[in-house]
Amino acid sequence: MHSLSNIVTRYYKVILISWTVLFIVLACLATRLPGLLEGDGFSTDGEHQQVMEELTNTFDLPAETLFLVFDNTTNETIKNTLSEIESLQIAETIQSPLDDSSLYKDHVAYAMLHFSSDTSDMSKAVDTIRVSINDEKGVTLTGGAAINKDINAASQKDLASAEAIGLPIAIIVLLLAFGSVVAAFVPLIVGIVTVVSAFGVMTLFSETMNLSIFVLNIIPMLGLALSIDFALLLINRYKEERLKQSITDAVQISIQTAGRSIIFSAVCVFIGLGAMLVMKVEIFQNLALGGMLVVFMAVLASITLLPSILLVMKDRINKWTIIRVKPGASTRWRNFAAFVMKRPVTLIIVALIILGIGIIPVKDMKLTIPQVDSLPLSYDSRQAYELMDKEFGLGEKSTVYMIAKRNGGWDNTDGLTEMKKIEDELLADKNVEAVQTIFTSSQISTIEQWEQSMQVPEVNARLSPLLNSFVQEEKLLIPITLDLNGSSDEAQDWVRAWSKKDLGVDIILGGQPKFNQEIFDEIFNKVGVLLAIILGSTFIILMIAFRSILIPLKAIIMNVIGLSSTFGILVYIFQYGHFGIEKTTIALIIPVIVFSLVFGLSMDYEVFLISRIQEEYSKSLNNTAATIDGLTSTSKIITSAALIMIVITGAFAFTDVMPVKQIGIGIAIAVAIDASIIRLLLVPSLMKLFGKWNWWLPFRKGPYKASKWH
Repeated sequence: MHSLSNIVTRYYKVILISWTVLFIVLACLATRLPGLLEGDGFSTDGEHQQVMEELTNTFDLPAETLFLVFDNTTNETIKNTLSEIESLQIAETIQSPLDDSSLYKDHVAYAMLHFSSDTSDMSKAVDTIRVSINDEKGVTLTGGAAINKDINAASQKDLASAEAIGLPIAIIVLLLAFGSVVAAFVPLIVGIVTVVSAFGVMTLFSETMNLSIFVLNIIPMLGLALSIDFALLLINRYKEERLKQSITDAVQISIQTAGRSIIFSAVCVFIGLGAMLVMKVEIFQNLALGGMLVVFMAVLASITLLPSILLVMKDRINKWTIIRVKPGASTRWRNFAAFVMKRPVTLIIVALIILGIGIIPVKDMKLTIPQVDSLPLSYDSRQAYELMDKEFGLGEKSTVYMIAKRNGGWDNTDGLTEMKKIEDELLADKNVEAVQTIFTSSQISTIEQWEQSMQVPEVNARLSPLLNSFVQEEKLLIPITLDLNGSSDEAQDWVRAWSKKDLGVDIILGGQPKFNQEIFDEIFNKVGVLLAIILGSTFIILMIAFRSILIPLKAIIMNVIGLSSTFGILVYIFQYGHFGIEKTTIALIIPVIVFSLVFGLSMDYEVFLISRIQEEYSKSLNNTAATIDGLTSTSKIITSAALIMIVITGAFAFTDVMPVKQIGIGIAIAVAIDASIIRLLLVPSLMKLFGKWNWWLPFRKGPYKASKWH
């Protein structure tokens, strides 16, 4: 850090110019990012994906399907609308409710618009169709691509809303912390540079990978909060040192002390985000990449751009002072620290009881994959989908696609025998409502009848297209209708069981139940690895940083307890439906993302507090005095940093996309718990309780000799 501080102070003008050029280039790229985001990120390379590709490439089934929902419209309106869509020549085939009575019920009907595999941009298709229907009363477009496009639009709106709420409050917090307008706005500038730069780099990544629409919210949420926090810590240390040092020396010391804390805490956040890469689900890959990128940019800006700005501004950082920061505030924090030191056991018990109460609802947590309910109720695509689902009971049943591969093919006696055997075994399953094969579709019940029918030229001409729709060389397609909701645990259990069955041929399964099962299994099978990476790496890093066994161990245990309480509160708010929020399940990604993000974020405050305590302890070797001094000197700045984190992430509570709302509230709650109950009560109480053993490290070689410990 000493070398870095010398480089920054010597070449600060070059650093400022370089950042300016880099920002302009990346800002131009960043403007393209929203248009490149598509999909919710819930995809993984597994059997489901293989089956979907086979359905399109081998069996010529649609790659995408959109729905036109007609509510209280005339048949003439349906006919004219579909004729208009057909004239656009963008849908490969159209299934009309006028030709298929199963798509018509009472006053509601829907048409299916099927798109081929070469449809490269469904977003443009959605726009074209919406322009075509031209807000026709009672006609609404919905389906996966339409819903994803609306979630993208809602995400952009949410981001603007969250920034409009969070940033002004963050400025107020910074004003209270620093007192001057200039000092308050500098961290904001660093935050904006960080986020825009990260967006620009992510635009480059979009050339080689699919990016989830949720990237648009998570990167600014994390980037703004972290970079402003980092800037707050460094500026605070600079202002302290400036009272005793020259501007250059103050900047150098700030980089060497606060900069060191920033790097260590960022490494912890980096590890938490990087651990998500073990989960081979697109959204985790996206958020891990985007998160690590924005953390890197936040650190780089905090230890290079920010010090350069301070060197250019000199003492003008205090310009336009509107609030005199009273030194008496430190006295209040010192009194609070002394209060904690006198009652460590009592405060530990009280804190654990409070956190324990928060943990209780965790037992009721229900995790689901976000679907159309991610969208606000105000969006037509959600209303139309839910109307269609309600009237036609689409959610009551689900379809599983089985593709079986047999050497020697299926269009022979042995193949037909195997096919019939699989069909019979499927129909014997209590959860199977229907099975589509050449036998059920042709209403020919035996192999002998099928073979005899194929000998008749006229019948052969009629049955051959049917055969080709189910059989292509060695591959057999069997659509299976389950009397189970595709999102249910029972449907997932069904595909798990049948994936393991020995049917005498190789089979793969696809469809919503298989999709859900693969996502759930990937997360639950890898969560142990993720925890091991985060907890193990954090322990090692903190042990090296503080040369202690107990400090990292306590930090990890307290974080786990605090996050468990956070998840319980999320269940209370969302599943129980409190504080005016509609009852809903917790998005499957929330525990993983919040744990991975917050576990690292909370180390931000842990590192900053313990680093200061360690500094004081190295001078006096008095654990109690060092804890009081460390808590006194950092409590105000930690509280300010936490408030900024809370208001920036908590502002997403006022957004409409449900998973983003849950992530924002989850992070805000976790940070609030960490900065108050854990950092102000549990940490100092445990530091007092363990005394000299806080600094115990086997085979220590350093300044803390046992004979000198107090």
